[in-house]
Amino acid sequence: MSSKLSPILTQCTVQRVFAGIVFVPLMAYCFAPFRDMTLSFSQRMVFWSGVLVLALAATWMARKLVREKLLHSGLLLRDFAFALLILLLFAPSLWLLSWVVFTLNGQMAPGLLMVAPYGVLIATGFLLIRQREDTNPQDATVRPRLYNRLPAAFQGEIYRLTVRDHSVDVVTSEGTFTIRSRLTDAIADMEPVPGHCTHRSHWVVDAAIAGVEKQGGKICLRLRNDDLVPVSRKYKPLLEEDGLL
Repeated sequence: MSSKLSPILTQCTVQRVFAGIVFVPLMAYCFAPFRDMTLSFSQRMVFWSGVLVLALAATWMARKLVREKLLHSGLLLRDFAFALLILLLFAPSLWLLSWVVFTLNGQMAPGLLMVAPYGVLIATGFLLIRQREDTNPQDATVRPRLYNRLPAAFQGEIYRLTVRDHSVDVVTSEGTFTIRSRLTDAIADMEPVPGHCTHRSHWVVDAAIAGVEKQGGKICLRLRNDDLVPVSRKYKPLLEEDGLL
């Protein structure tokens, strides 16, 4: 469980936690949740704390889905999907939070149409932040060296590397290419793409993992191209620790 929470916990830096501690009370002091609707300071604290948690959760989920499903799509499409996902995830959950807070305090809860602009506002704000992060030169995508050993016309994705005799099969979205190499050298040439060894003969790209299955009592990773890659007992603990199992 802790390994699955680690990607979220790594985002909770000291600066962000401190900003949240200061920001929420200021919001509760200065702003009522909706026009012509009054809540006490403690009730506004509960409301704005919930808004912050929901916004962070929706943003984390939207970013994760966009990175997994639209990794190689254009920036405009990724931005549109990112904003739409935040709106679809955040607005209904904010309406439910508002309904609970106002109903428990004997007031009429706002309708979904009144809540929707908050979703648009949050989506726009995080989209602007995301665009700034995407244009950071330190985050620019670096083409792995292994691509230089594939056909010049190759423009697809690499899913996994598999040892075959004294060669390595490079399984991609455009087919399988065999190169003369040791597996350790081929893995080194895949930097900086994140990946894991699942077996002494197999290495997979993290972004290519679609799920986990059991075949004949053995654990396998299902990749996005429907390949099943075995997981040996040696590598299982590390995969579990990194939240891939």
